[in-house]
Amino acid sequence: MKYPTARWLLAFITVLVIGKAFAVETAGRPNVLFILSDDQSTPHLGCLGEKGIRTPNLDRFASQGMLFDKQFCGAPQCVPSRATFLTGRSAVAVRITRFSSPLPGDVPTMADLLRDQGYFAGICRRNFHLDGPEKRGPVTDAAFKKHPELRTFAKRVDFLDINSPREKTVPLVNEFLDKVPNGKPFFLWLNFNEPHHAWNRPAPGGPHDPAKITVPPYLPDIPQVRKDLARYYDEIAAMDEEFQWVMDILQKRHLDTNTVVMFLGDNGYAFPHGKGSLYDPGLNTPLLVRWPGKIKAGTRSSQLISGEDIAPTLLEAAGAPVPKQMTGKSFLKLLVGEPFTGRKYIFAERGPHGQSTFNENTKANSFDQSRCVRSTQFKLIYNCTPNQIYAPVDSGGDPYWKKMVALHEEGKLAPEFDRAYFTHPRPIYELFDLAKDPGELTNLAGKPEYKQIEHELKAALQEKMIVDYDYLPLPLADKGQGKGNAEDVDQ
Repeated sequence: MKYPTARWLLAFITVLVIGKAFAVETAGRPNVLFILSDDQSTPHLGCLGEKGIRTPNLDRFASQGMLFDKQFCGAPQCVPSRATFLTGRSAVAVRITRFSSPLPGDVPTMADLLRDQGYFAGICRRNFHLDGPEKRGPVTDAAFKKHPELRTFAKRVDFLDINSPREKTVPLVNEFLDKVPNGKPFFLWLNFNEPHHAWNRPAPGGPHDPAKITVPPYLPDIPQVRKDLARYYDEIAAMDEEFQWVMDILQKRHLDTNTVVMFLGDNGYAFPHGKGSLYDPGLNTPLLVRWPGKIKAGTRSSQLISGEDIAPTLLEAAGAPVPKQMTGKSFLKLLVGEPFTGRKYIFAERGPHGQSTFNENTKANSFDQSRCVRSTQFKLIYNCTPNQIYAPVDSGGDPYWKKMVALHEEGKLAPEFDRAYFTHPRPIYELFDLAKDPGELTNLAGKPEYKQIEHELKAALQEKMIVDYDYLPLPLADKGQGKGNAEDVDQ
């Protein structure tokens, strides 16, 4: 019998020591559960002050951690918004402003970065939207077959489920957790369908009462609006129930105390001023974070939070390094009660929507090119395709919009709604004082008394567009630069 050599023994001991150190390092790190609802604006939760909506589970969850009322996603559409959440960069910067674009393989996500730190990573339930379109035509299919390297998420995560139905939520989450190796922390990105249009899922406890709904100032208070809002509320209640299924799994597995759970909406709801627009209801979505022992229960913040801030915050919470390329700002210090300097501005972009091509009849719901910058009080929207006729994303065939169109054609729609949705061409610049006009219905752009504020916001937006290599024209022309004429092109 041969005895092992000293070199072999040294190597064996080294492996044991490194393995033990790695296990200790990862064992002390929190699990990360990142949950997205689909098309949910602020304030559509009971804990955010929305009367008449039933969200008991999310309300209770909010009381156990921190509630944010000023989180703004990076785009009012699912694909670019999710790209921003996962990469800590704008959708423009990561080249995914078109729905048919997969996230480039050279752009890391927080899933990749957490795996590098020893995390077991997974994605499940509703389509996560970052690996190219799920429903493709023959031409697009042929392109992806020719270039299979474009689809990268099977290599980015350890567990990948794409677009399973709601009834699979509990078995899928349990399946994922069963596969997490002992001693490893996990990252799970869980996507819900609700409350995405069409609004047809029954609410637990019965339908919402349209009479008890608060109609926002940017929508006319007509029966059709109330009824469609009630259907949307029903979807939120169903999502609230599904959310609790997941929280129950964490509790039963004794994982709730060492898991950072972050819940937020991917973008705003499919009503006018919402999804597909750069007004607050399109960008401002609920953000709730629970981390027992780290985040003080029942706290609330009105700090400006960008969708770009999500990845660096969760990475820092997990003890992972934040890449310099990320333009997001971690708000972990805010979560744990340490001194924190917040943002002065948030930014967002709007590009093509869905899989539609472009022709002479294309409306703004399918194709629009716009950018915005928002401070705590003011917002500037920069519309680069003002000739696109407005139509709401997803819900243009619903009763409320048909009635609004009919009232407009009859000359019976209130002037503020006529201006907001039926002006053609739309203004290139829109400026709103959100303190005086939270419904964003009175455009102040071009008014002398707001000249300095308008310039300040344009300058901030211009800097962001330059940093992100934005392809749209810049909103300001410096002295000596041209103003858009053909002869202004550099020779």
